[in-house]
Amino acid sequence: MTRKPGRSARGLLCVGLRNAGSWLLDYRYAVLAQVRGAVARTHPDDFASGEAAPVLIIPGIYESWHFMRPLIQALHDAGHPVHVVTPLHTNRRPVVPSAEIVAEYLRDRELNHLVIVAHSKGGLIGKYLMTQLDPDDRVERMVAVSTPFSGSRYARYMPTPSLRAFAGTDPQLAALGADARLNDRIVSVFGRFDPHIPDGSILTGAENVRIDTGGHFRILSHPDTVRQVLAAAARP
Repeated sequence: MTRKPGRSARGLLCVGLRNAGSWLLDYRYAVLAQVRGAVARTHPDDFASGEAAPVLIIPGIYESWHFMRPLIQALHDAGHPVHVVTPLHTNRRPVVPSAEIVAEYLRDRELNHLVIVAHSKGGLIGKYLMTQLDPDDRVERMVAVSTPFSGSRYARYMPTPSLRAFAGTDPQLAALGADARLNDRIVSVFGRFDPHIPDGSILTGAENVRIDTGGHFRILSHPDTVRQVLAAAARP
């Protein structure tokens, strides 16, 4: 006699199938974002006008700014001048030199009272900038979406050093994670399931917001993510 699977087994199967679907949709978003970036005629300067608090966009590794286009558009529509650090290109440099590029961008343009909106690795760059490279307190706060503040258990299996640097045992990442001085100025937004960061993006001392969606990339266009970003950018 064959025993039917218990509720727990069925539940795990449903969760597994849902996560697999989220993974497929996530890479669909990533592919479309890459295509959009290749064919788009828009320029970052198209979003630089506005009277509300200025916003700086920092995408994740291997991402152009087009990955964050849904958030950029929503912020600009709400009156925020949105800045893109084009010298980062697709963000392949290590965290520290990338943060130095961003810091130079802020100084050159004399940006103040700034809100950073970052994705994935961009949140690590933003945190390093805030804690180490912002003596004038130009950055007010940061919203980090799907950022591996504690690393990823998958990173050590990655083929390139730029990806292996996201291992939780990496000394630089561990030091950044241990520095909690400005965590209360960070909003960490993440989904219920992230195929790249299985242990999540909770940051102790920060405002942690869980969005009811799966994936690492397509959360950028989720309506709840947009609302959280707009609310954080609008705070006095």
